[in-house]
Amino acid sequence: MIPDFLSAIHSTSVSGVAYKNIRLKKKILAYFATNGNSTIAELSKEFNISIPKINESITELIEEKLVKDYGKSTAGIGRKPNAYGLEANSAFFIGVQVGNDNLSITMINMKKEIVATKDEIPYLLENNEKSLQIICIQIKEFIAKQNIKKEKILGIGINLSGRINYRTGYSYSYFNFYEDPLSKYFEQELGINTVLENDTKALSYAEFNSGIIKNEKDVLFINIDTGIGLGILINNNIYYGKSGFSGEFGHIPIFENEILCRCGKIGCLETEASGHALRRIVIDRLKNGGTSILNRKFENYDNIKLNDIIVAAQKDDNLSIESINYIGDKLGRGIAALINIFNPELIVVGGIIAKADDYLSLPLLNSINKYSLSIVNKDTRIIFSKNGSSAASYGACQLLRDRFFEITS
Repeated sequence: MIPDFLSAIHSTSVSGVAYKNIRLKKKILAYFATNGNSTIAELSKEFNISIPKINESITELIEEKLVKDYGKSTAGIGRKPNAYGLEANSAFFIGVQVGNDNLSITMINMKKEIVATKDEIPYLLENNEKSLQIICIQIKEFIAKQNIKKEKILGIGINLSGRINYRTGYSYSYFNFYEDPLSKYFEQELGINTVLENDTKALSYAEFNSGIIKNEKDVLFINIDTGIGLGILINNNIYYGKSGFSGEFGHIPIFENEILCRCGKIGCLETEASGHALRRIVIDRLKNGGTSILNRKFENYDNIKLNDIIVAAQKDDNLSIESINYIGDKLGRGIAALINIFNPELIVVGGIIAKADDYLSLPLLNSINKYSLSIVNKDTRIIFSKNGSSAASYGACQLLRDRFFEITS
């Protein structure tokens, strides 16, 4: 029944009474998705629609296996009415995080519960067809192990770094060697509706819905990974910009140096304050005779990864600590500019480098105080998240689900 109901929702030919009935059922599903189980009386009051009409819609949704009768409500006193809510495993959403050296895949049900996940799948991101095909192979293998009918998977969200237009499905940084949108390629290969998303925006959405936000509506998320990404929440909605490219924070030309950024320009924030910069700084210091526990662990310094540097710092390795301090100071200068521009209620700093704790946070906060306007920064709360990039696959799932219910735009 699910595919028939979905096709009716998105059909432009449905009108009149049939359209009103479909929209009411969609509103009921969205209400359950946002507020949890509810009684028919509560739904009637919420939508200002008669109890018989609500009861009719609920009955149809139960027949369509999208809604479940959860028995007597525990709220209030007197005779208890039945409470209804989403049938958790009536449908599923899949999110895929494509990293530089691994993949993460997550599946959630209608209630946002994780039903399956696979992290740290070995993978090398290269801009060629082989690398693209491996993503499809891994997704197919993941789905095959779930023992779920393909038609119950309502969508797949695939996160990539760089310039992504999720509305059109085009990627302008990776796998852009086809005339058709990249999302169409995935749909043809996987046989499931597919949406592309920028990895920082997906990770931001996961962070924004993790309970870290209290009452704030205007929030910035800084993703410090290999590069630097920015997720922007304005009035409780992710801000995309005209073409979906908002948040290219790492490519603000903030430094007068001659370091070539990966974007092809010089002086970008990423050249001094990103994970890519941290690796370069550490390796340069080692090659110039610096002493570190990394000397003993690696014969070839090019094999050093960001996590190795963070682990070394946590073991009191001075070279690693000083290098993280350096990028923390530079990053704070960039965040100070964001505070002056946005005057946000909250800034969340996350990504792999955020796991460095005080070695990053102390110089970063000092730099923010130095470079931002005090009358502005006093309004901004700054917190650090240790959620890794694998949370981005869960964020992709959440975005798919919430767009299906029209909870978010």
